[in-house]
Amino acid sequence: MDTTTSDDDLLTTEQVAAKLQLHIVIIRRYIREKKLRAVRFNSKNVRIRRSELDRFVRELETDKDRE
Repeated sequence: MDTTTSDDDLLTTEQVAAKLQLHIVIIRRYIREKKLRAVRFNSKNVRIRRSELDRFVRELETDKDRE
């Protein structure tokens, strides 16, 4: 099994919440509001690409710098 990471790795909403130290409800809200793009396999299986998470964090950092 390949354990290397790539930009196309798919992360669960729980993994993203843990990485950002946010509650899962917040991550789901970002997805619902289309602030964080997700891949939906069905209503219960949602994944976020690592590259999308990186983009999202960069955008948050940029917004914070503007304040």
